[in-house]
Amino acid sequence: MIPRFGPSPGRRSYRLRPGAYALLIRDGCALLTWQQAPEPEFQLPGGGIDPGESPLRALHREVREETGWVIAAPRRLGAYRRFCYMPDYDFWAEKLCSVWIARPVARLGPPSEPGHRAHWVPLAQVADLLPDPGSRAFAQAALRLGRGGQVHGRPPLSPCRSISTAEMSSLRLPPA
Repeated sequence: MIPRFGPSPGRRSYRLRPGAYALLIRDGCALLTWQQAPEPEFQLPGGGIDPGESPLRALHREVREETGWVIAAPRRLGAYRRFCYMPDYDFWAEKLCSVWIARPVARLGPPSEPGHRAHWVPLAQVADLLPDPGSRAFAQAALRLGRGGQVHGRPPLSPCRSISTAEMSSLRLPPA
């Protein structure tokens, strides 16, 4: 059975919306997406699977659009469901979220998705930054099991600084 996170579905129609999301780890940091709207928040990079698209192809496309990075070695961690309103699409959705872990390998440029920005954060802060309980649970489980993909003996990819409590509570993007 696929676990459900968040509130129980209400008495309304829900449209099934499958999606693919990635926990991206490299050199002791996670690459998260900062999405400005509809609610400013950090998220695992990812999104909806288009009709006829495989989950893996959607994962690669969404990560590239939301972070500007390409990934390698994706491994599926599992899936969860949540019921929510999607204001961008103006419908209530049963989101079926597949969660993957992968390694960011090359930055192609800035995110192409409007209102998105890629941000490296220390692994210890990932769970605190993710407001979606399903994403948070999968990130915590993967990190607890040691699937962080640490690479030793290499210089850090980029500075990975802690995000202050004030920045977390206001969900403003720290200076780049």
